[in-house]
Amino acid sequence: MAAGRPEAQDHPPENGFTPLEHPAPRLLPHIDCSVLPSLGGFGKHQKQLVVLTWIPALFIGFSQFSDYFLLAQPNGTCIQPIVNESNWTVASPPVAVTGGAPALHLKGNGTGEGYGDGSGMLCACEEWRLELQTGLSQNVVTKWNLVCDSAWKVHIAKFSLLVGSIFGYLVMGVMADWFGRHPVLILSVLFMLVFGLTVAFSVNVTMFSTLRFFEGFCLAGLTLSLYVLRIELCLPGWRFSMTMVASFLMVGGQLLMPGVAALCRNWPDRDDWQVLQIVIISPFVLMLPYVWIFPESLRWLLATQHYSRSKAMMLRIARKNQVDMTTEPSGVLTELEQELHKKPQRTCIVKMMSTRNLWKNIVVLCVNSLTGYGIHHCFARSMMDPEAQPTAMCHTDYYTMAGIAVATCLALCPAVGLMGRRGGLLTFMIITALASLLQLGLLNLIGKYSLRHDIVLRDTLNRKFSVAFSIIGMFSSHAVSTLSIFFCAEITPTVIRGGGLGLVLASAGFGMLTAPIMELHNQKGYFLHHVIFACCTLLCIICLLLLPEPRGQPLPESLADGESFTRQTLLHPGEQHLLLTKTDRDYSRVHDTPLHLSATGGATVAAATALAAVPASYALATGGEVLSNCTVANGVRAS
Repeated sequence: MAAGRPEAQDHPPENGFTPLEHPAPRLLPHIDCSVLPSLGGFGKHQKQLVVLTWIPALFIGFSQFSDYFLLAQPNGTCIQPIVNESNWTVASPPVAVTGGAPALHLKGNGTGEGYGDGSGMLCACEEWRLELQTGLSQNVVTKWNLVCDSAWKVHIAKFSLLVGSIFGYLVMGVMADWFGRHPVLILSVLFMLVFGLTVAFSVNVTMFSTLRFFEGFCLAGLTLSLYVLRIELCLPGWRFSMTMVASFLMVGGQLLMPGVAALCRNWPDRDDWQVLQIVIISPFVLMLPYVWIFPESLRWLLATQHYSRSKAMMLRIARKNQVDMTTEPSGVLTELEQELHKKPQRTCIVKMMSTRNLWKNIVVLCVNSLTGYGIHHCFARSMMDPEAQPTAMCHTDYYTMAGIAVATCLALCPAVGLMGRRGGLLTFMIITALASLLQLGLLNLIGKYSLRHDIVLRDTLNRKFSVAFSIIGMFSSHAVSTLSIFFCAEITPTVIRGGGLGLVLASAGFGMLTAPIMELHNQKGYFLHHVIFACCTLLCIICLLLLPEPRGQPLPESLADGESFTRQTLLHPGEQHLLLTKTDRDYSRVHDTPLHLSATGGATVAAATALAAVPASYALATGGEVLSNCTVANGVRAS
């Protein structure tokens, strides 16, 4: 109430006044602030469930990096050539960023090299002797001799897992919003076991590629559902730390994968690649009890008005956290009892297009994720030494990339703690853009201003600078991708969180897909590819300034909550208030200037005449209100 104005409840009812009854604010929509604190906060029950989401992260890491070994390119020698008695050797190129090495480079008599297309003498060989350098003695390439004319089938096999993951993120994300997180998790585990184990018994490369597509589809559903469940279990102060533990475990799977492949080498009864595939899929059997021990997300149940199931789950959580719900003072359970008659309401990700700000935020994060993973391949290719020995090159580059991933996770924790989500993402994107632009421009300057007799020095400097910028770029681009996915999970409302996160993860899959596409074209257009992604980083830097800062904020539950996540103003509230209320200047004589009269014409003169005819008492009575409205309007424009 304004000062000097009597309140409504002070008037007796017989005088025609009735007391104003303000409805009590609802508690159920405020899950982080009301519901979870009344159930014990981030208690024992929630911590146990978060640990259960960590365990599969190690197995997911195995599956995501299995292409490095199942589809690795071997060294080879032609035992029986068709045309002449020359020996044709195969030089194994560097391991790619995602999904193994490029197709075989074939060399003949030292006269040249190229990709065998069946039109020349480079692939004129009837029998090959192929040797792997990646831990296994036999894989898919050596099993079916996927060299020369059949080398393109290796790229199709690499595409299949990534394309399956892209479709899986999109479809399973929508299903997680419509049917719940728990059904998607269980279905993904069951079909992951079916398709993953069937891959090991493929009879040809076509069957292998087809089954790998469905394996990637199920792997995407498993990854997405676990990510969403982990986010929705935690209170604001625990979300990022719990997510980073899972990221460390996935990187641990990447580090352990060479050792697992070495243990599967020279298996007596089956091919090595079949044993490796069975070993990396079999641990998912441990997730079958999740059908009974892992519940549905309470946050999703409340957001979609499944109040009957929510009540049973809240009582279960309170019992495990040793909280007495019968005496809880917040009134959450009482309000829940009053809402039991409502029917569930589901929301599809398509509804995002009807919002004003939310869809823009998700699109910005999709472009960030795509750029981060796409340019990561450019940096990784620049880092690899083409003159290194194949064995040393494979292991060195693989462990270098894994070490960079570990360093990224370690750096993200303090960076996000100090600068927040938006500040950390903006910082790492700026580093990525600088590393990319310096790598593209500075190396050309070194070559331009170096003396001709210093060719060796010039090449050495180019190589060292390229490796340095590549490591920095891989470090920062990995951080951008990881933080973009987490950012999206925080700002997307619960009712469409699965679909929104699926869009960002699918964009990341498209970024990963650029690596096998470039390999299929023999790295043609690589420089243009790098330039395009470098320009995208500059665009992302501008767009990131429009994102909100979700650190310490409760997760949005409905589309309206998602719209309330808006960019904060650069000025502090106190400074902005002083700026808006500073009205000590006199602008009354502006109307008398010739410039103003010529610009506004006769309408201004007429308006000024009419205003002069207004009585002074009326002007004094309404002056404060006019000034107040102008201040509000200026405040809206400034914000």
